[in-house]
Amino acid sequence: MHLWQATVPFCLLASAAIPTAAAAAWGFTDATVAVQPKGAGINGGYKESFSSSKPLGNPVAFTGADTLRVTLTTQEGSSAKRPHQAFLLLKDGHTGLDISYPFTVKENGKSRVELTQKELPLQFLTLPEPIDARIVIGGFGSSDAYDHSVFKLAVERDVNIPIPTAEAPRYGKLPEIHHTFKDDPTNPPIIITLAFVGAVLAALPVLAGLWLFLGVNLSHLPAALKSAPVPHAIFLASLTAIEGIFFLYYTSWNLFQILPAVAAAGAVAFVSGSRALGEVQGRRFAGLR
Repeated sequence: MHLWQATVPFCLLASAAIPTAAAAAWGFTDATVAVQPKGAGINGGYKESFSSSKPLGNPVAFTGADTLRVTLTTQEGSSAKRPHQAFLLLKDGHTGLDISYPFTVKENGKSRVELTQKELPLQFLTLPEPIDARIVIGGFGSSDAYDHSVFKLAVERDVNIPIPTAEAPRYGKLPEIHHTFKDDPTNPPIIITLAFVGAVLAALPVLAGLWLFLGVNLSHLPAALKSAPVPHAIFLASLTAIEGIFFLYYTSWNLFQILPAVAAAGAVAFVSGSRALGEVQGRRFAGLR
């Protein structure tokens, strides 16, 4: 019993002294880099495999018409998994200039990135030394991120094709902007106006003849004016005022000027017209029409 009691604390101390298992880390497997010249087909061009622990020894040549393609399967520990971030980082060791291209990653970790020389910075096109190509993979949690160089990229250009230049934008005075506004709307030609005025005036005798043909009773006009002189006079005056407002709109007024005037004249015409029609209805009920 005494030996067992002494062994238990010793085992607990030994277990505490044993280091914990190493934390999982991000990495990748089944990685390949391919350079496909234009018109070479799917399997044409250069293709080489590399691993997370063994980068390529020779630089990868990348000419102007090529397409660089990097494929791999991201892993967290020993299981394939989609990370939070995964991209190809190109960096010049002398100037420190770098640019990253994100991988297109599926849920099973299958990742892919493609680029051409048109997507590279102009500064990378004139570098004499190969560019360092790094793979960066990371995610949430305690797993260590992966950030290591996997191959060198030698950018090669055709000497007969000039390198494009880019001018840095500068702040300064911009050229003056001249706005061209449309001309104000004009009235139609006077001939068209006179033609419509003549048509309206010619219709008035026709309207008067139709009234006489239908049996208009003009003998009741003095009785109407005597019974309700104010409503009849105001009603006719409001109609004349509305026509005058339309004439002013045609000659000089704008829409914002005629709207309140028409609203006021229309309200007066509505009130006075109802009173005038009431007087006419009273004479009808009396059998005078």
